Amino acid sequence: MNDTHTQVLQQWQEEEAAVRAKLQQAVGVARLDQVRDLSGLEAMQAMLDGELPPPPIAETLDFMLISVAPGEAVFQGRPLRRHYNPLGTVHGGWFATLLDSALGCAVHTTMPVGRSYTTLEFKVNLVRALTERVPLVRAIGKVVHSGRQVATAEASLVGHDGRLYAHASTTCLVFEMPEQT
Repeated sequence: MNDTHTQVLQQWQEEEAAVRAKLQQAVGVARLDQVRDLSGLEAMQAMLDGELPPPPIAETLDFMLISVAPGEAVFQGRPLRRHYNPLGTVHGGWFATLLDSALGCAVHTTMPVGRSYTTLEFKVNLVRALTERVPLVRAIGKVVHSGRQVATAEASLVGHDGRLYAHASTTCLVFEMPEQT
């Protein structure tokens, strides 16, 4: 590993530690009444700040939200042996879940108060095998279009050395948030 890659890995580890420190007080699952009056970006930022709990799947699959900005979301994952398929590499479903999270949350950051979304279509391209020898990967999601009824986004899954492991795209349906759940 060259010095630049080592520095990037160290930066990623430090950013993860800072987010984890904020998340210690947030438990459970965010409720509709907690997010109803927030824009998507405000809700995502509240999650990063530990004011709203992260989704339980993040702990189950060893990944977490690292940053958000308008139209962007970055998730970081730790590929582990427990994520392996029978062929001895990380299962495609792990790639897909990390990428889907980045895609959906990027779209979420564009939702105004009272609007929500759901995935209509999701496509993943796996371009390189992944094992636990890669300490961390990042799924970087970016919105391509966010309209009144449809939003689209793209994401890449990259290692700290800049290598691409997968990329994905999504189409989401945008709608008014329901009154009750």
